[in-house]
Amino acid sequence: MKKYAVFYFILIFPLAVFILNSCARETKKKDVGLQLWSIRQDMQKDPVKTIEELGKTGYTFIETANYSHGMFYGMSPADFKALVEKNNMRFLSSHTGLAVPDSASWESAMAWWDTCIDAHAAAGVQYIVQPFMDSVGYTSLSGLQRYCDYFNAVGKKCRDKGILFGYHNHSGEFATLEGQTIYDYMLQHTDSSQVFFQNDLYWTQMGGKNPVDYFTRYPGRFKLWHVKDEKEVGASGKMDFKTLYENAALAGMQYAVVEQEEYTTTPMEGVKASLEYLQNADFVK
Repeated sequence: MKKYAVFYFILIFPLAVFILNSCARETKKKDVGLQLWSIRQDMQKDPVKTIEELGKTGYTFIETANYSHGMFYGMSPADFKALVEKNNMRFLSSHTGLAVPDSASWESAMAWWDTCIDAHAAAGVQYIVQPFMDSVGYTSLSGLQRYCDYFNAVGKKCRDKGILFGYHNHSGEFATLEGQTIYDYMLQHTDSSQVFFQNDLYWTQMGGKNPVDYFTRYPGRFKLWHVKDEKEVGASGKMDFKTLYENAALAGMQYAVVEQEEYTTTPMEGVKASLEYLQNADFVK
């Protein structure tokens, strides 16, 4: 009898392990974040309730868009971090920034950044991303160079506190300025050890460019992505997310962040649908 028991154990055990591993792979939660600008009205109305609801969707981390005077959505860095983590997510990244200062306001701008960086460090944030330039960066190469120098300085401040600093594009960065594409100029004139780029895949395409071309020309510079579509991610059929994800390693992508600005239904239902698309996509690991 014991011989048969051993025989069946040897026969069945590998099969059981295979089934369990298969189930684990199927239920493994993919590491996908959400830019909270996507649900900004809900966050303005009731940030605590909204984070609680978002924590049930399957998103694993968040990126904020509401830093002000050392606070996030009216909460201290420690309190906001605790709220996010209580709801099974991480506070990974933040959108904030200042327009490039002139020489007279440089010191006050750097002091603002010191306070900002300390608040983000207290919240455990790994990435700070500036998502804009003012007209200075779009009207002359000298003005654009001012931004590059400024971003290098801010990037060093962030790195000194263990945070990485990056820039997020829209479509305007793909315009030509004095014979040069603004985005290329920024990539070429910022220090890669101080400044990374968060490529917004949708806005890059809307600017008439292919993100993969940038990944090829500037490998490793795009540590964060904004995964975006016209509305829900994957719904328009106009974005080739499969090819983009196949080039994630070339880009240097560490984290993908969903940002959604238009919706078929409500913002919360929309971001759930976007996450479901990415969770079901074989090309998203």
